[in-house]
Amino acid sequence: MSGSTLDPELAEAARHLTVVCRLSAAEDPTRYRTLLNGRRELAVFFRDELGWTLVINEIAGVVRLHKRRDDPPADRGPYVTRDSRPGPLAGTGVLVLVSLVCEQLWRRPRISLRELVQAIAQVSAAAAVEGRLPAFRIVATDGVSKRQAQSARQNLSDALKLLVAEGEITVDADVDRALADDTADCVITANRDSLATKFASLSPTLLGLAARPVQEHAVALTVTSLPDATPAAAAEHRASVDGRRLAALRRVVDDPGVDPTDDPAPMGYLLTLSGREKALTVAAELGLVTTVRRDWWEITNPGGAGTSMDFPQGRRTARQAALALLAELPRRPQPEAELPLAEIEAMIAAVRQELPRWGSSYTGKLALLAHAAAADLVAAGLLIPADTPDCWLPTPGIHLWRVHVRHGEPPPPATGRAASSAMWVADTLDLFDPVQQEELP
Repeated sequence: MSGSTLDPELAEAARHLTVVCRLSAAEDPTRYRTLLNGRRELAVFFRDELGWTLVINEIAGVVRLHKRRDDPPADRGPYVTRDSRPGPLAGTGVLVLVSLVCEQLWRRPRISLRELVQAIAQVSAAAAVEGRLPAFRIVATDGVSKRQAQSARQNLSDALKLLVAEGEITVDADVDRALADDTADCVITANRDSLATKFASLSPTLLGLAARPVQEHAVALTVTSLPDATPAAAAEHRASVDGRRLAALRRVVDDPGVDPTDDPAPMGYLLTLSGREKALTVAAELGLVTTVRRDWWEITNPGGAGTSMDFPQGRRTARQAALALLAELPRRPQPEAELPLAEIEAMIAAVRQELPRWGSSYTGKLALLAHAAAADLVAAGLLIPADTPDCWLPTPGIHLWRVHVRHGEPPPPATGRAASSAMWVADTLDLFDPVQQEELP
């Protein structure tokens, strides 16, 4: 550390940037101006403390934070939008199409959807022969079923919507309609200066990913000396003190919960006095609140500027079920023992015995509600998927929460006290009888 503390306004903007990773002057002029004024201080902070690169393109009016992690979380990534609602994580096919769309727009910043589809189909057809890209066909013909064609159209629609949401492209008509109607079309426009800063790594072809095992791809894409890095050198760096420091600090800044024993060395970096102080200092620089146990770290974003997660707030039945589950986990005979789906269903069924009308729309399909509740706790770092299907392992973070059930009329709107508490304490779980049900998407 340089010893200087980030200005509170700059820390708030930086905390927001760690989540969105991209910020434009057109969409958020106040934060953009703040980041622009503190660009040198912030670039040094991200580079020295986290090994992340801050790129500011004043011509395009875009700020990008390129985050590198050797252990990318499997539950993170861009979410697609379906019917104006958040959908699932973007799959491999969608992410491949995002890259192909950007490639074509780099060559032609203004292109019609029909021309874009034709160009992508040609590139995919040429590379599919060698197995380098999946085939892309949106018309059902011989050898292509209607289901495959529909899936290809949906993937392209998701890819374009992701780029629109990121501010990379603009479209002058509805994409779904243009893809479904042979007589419709739309024009896609991109900014080449913005596209130039989108990707932080070299092309997979230049990296030779096809010649590397799949488990080495993340390392090849994230190490600093990209083309020349070998698996042995990357493994040696990860095991070094500097590599362990970067991995630990990135998890503290990036994740809602951190296991301090998740370290290849006998003594975890966060378990050492110097490592603990370093991590607390970096978190404090960004305005994060940390609650430290010897076996678990809980990290909170006051005000929600540095997170896209609203746990424990929310009135959805699935969120209520997640909090009901969280209330019961510490009371188990072995709180951190494996948690099967059947046990979650039993816990939810016990709540329904006391409040029969709560969760009535899930009668006969409690497994669906149990899965959704577990997914909420996984996102909050309170459960992790086990090796056994439909089983989870509670983390020590469950001991940092206290959930109280309140019956009757809904309380006044929350003021964010639970979300900004230093211990992430969910102090109320409201189960109303009757309750307005909300089906899972």
